[in-house]
Amino acid sequence: MSENSQAASPPEHFTSAKTTAAIPIRHPAIRDALIQFSLDAAVRSIEYIESATVGSEVVDVDAIVVQGEGGRSLLDIIPARPLRDLEEEGLALMALGELNIPTRALTSEDLRREPRFSNSRLVWLYNRHHVPLDLRLGILKLLSEQPSMKLGDLLQGIKETGSRGSRAVMSLACADLISLDLESQPLGPNTMVTLRTPYQRS
Repeated sequence: MSENSQAASPPEHFTSAKTTAAIPIRHPAIRDALIQFSLDAAVRSIEYIESATVGSEVVDVDAIVVQGEGGRSLLDIIPARPLRDLEEEGLALMALGELNIPTRALTSEDLRREPRFSNSRLVWLYNRHHVPLDLRLGILKLLSEQPSMKLGDLLQGIKETGSRGSRAVMSLACADLISLDLESQPLGPNTMVTLRTPYQRS
């Protein structure tokens, strides 16, 4: 394959239970950000805005907007900023300003902060992992009776202390049916697991 054909290849796209549309992945930092926000209990949805209008001109903005408990935020993923000339950059900034959404800047250091970085990547390995119906119902039933508990206690409660149970829990977190505390400590028996309510997923 020639260098030109490689450059013309379309980007991969990211989808999750929280995205409202497929989002192009033009830089690895975008994938890391989307994984982390997809697993963040405070985030309800992730929106992609391909373009915005400045006057009569349609401008590509490739904007990612996160809807959280405090409102909407426009993500400025600094290591993934596109290369533009001065005119293009000026138009893009004007177009983003037209959206009138507060900006949240994310540096490489923000995205790679531990233990969230490693925890999120580990959990996302089980995105769309098949969970048998009986196991899924067992996990959700136990959490409906006690909406927040330690991962180790949950696995003991469903009598699945091996990898089968932990894989199922991580898959359900990717599906936005439960949330995991990925900020406090490396993923393990003391990780808190919380049931997601329909209100939190709306």
